Amino acid sequence: MMNPPQQRLKIGLSACFSHADPKRALFTNKTLQYVEQSIAHWLMSAGALVVMVPCPTGETARGDVTLKHYAEWLDGMVMHGGSDVWPGNYGEVPLREAWAGDRIRDLYDLAVVEAFEQQGKPIFGVCRGLQLINVAFGGTLYQDIETQHPGAMRHRDPGTYDQHFHDVDLVPGSRLARMYPGQERVRVNSIHHQGIKQLAPGFDIEAWSWPDCVPEAIRRNPGQGRSYIAATQWHPEFRAKSGAVLDDTPILQDFLAACELYRSRPPRMGRSPLHIRDRASRLLRQALLRRH
Repeated sequence: MMNPPQQRLKIGLSACFSHADPKRALFTNKTLQYVEQSIAHWLMSAGALVVMVPCPTGETARGDVTLKHYAEWLDGMVMHGGSDVWPGNYGEVPLREAWAGDRIRDLYDLAVVEAFEQQGKPIFGVCRGLQLINVAFGGTLYQDIETQHPGAMRHRDPGTYDQHFHDVDLVPGSRLARMYPGQERVRVNSIHHQGIKQLAPGFDIEAWSWPDCVPEAIRRNPGQGRSYIAATQWHPEFRAKSGAVLDDTPILQDFLAACELYRSRPPRMGRSPLHIRDRASRLLRQALLRRH
């Protein structure tokens, strides 16, 4: 028997941005916020209700809805894949203009992570989501793995896109490894050229790419009452045509179980990853006001 809507988990999904473009024929010069349907369908496959969390600020903003309202209402948050992270967020300048990323989306994503962390709600990151989480909590990135990481293999192929794969080694004893007993080396998709250089404090690496050893999965150490935050560099929502990739089901179930556990417990407030409460939200609002 299907669960009624009020019993289903409500999972937030961060927005992708297509910024205003006067040359675009449809929605000319309008900012678009959207989700890629595979990740929404992935979450829905387990019965969760998926809600895109739109950026509440910008030139058309009205009303008093904030990201905090979404963080209080929803049971968990998934950070979407997408564009590069601006190197300035981790103290570097872009080595190439093409690697400058999307600074407005970064501010939005940082504000989302901040809002859900302050509520102590579970957060899961995918691809860019992993990179953004790492930066939000004090880590750094390779702006381009092939350029900066000696001996790196190719982690992104524009031609094959989500059908480009490599192996990863699961860290023995990690929570991720325990989800896949007897599977030490597994195959995943690889659709990124940036990656973790320095891991954020308080996080553990749960998988490494093989053979070049780039972090492929991270999880926040659960000590001291910290809330659930985990992420994968690969896209668990993308399926291989051959079917020869790691089963995504345990990862999804683990995240949703954390959301269910949180919902059954009294609210527990977290801390801002940026150390100043609501700093990311204020920076986002100021940046969008300056643009217009």
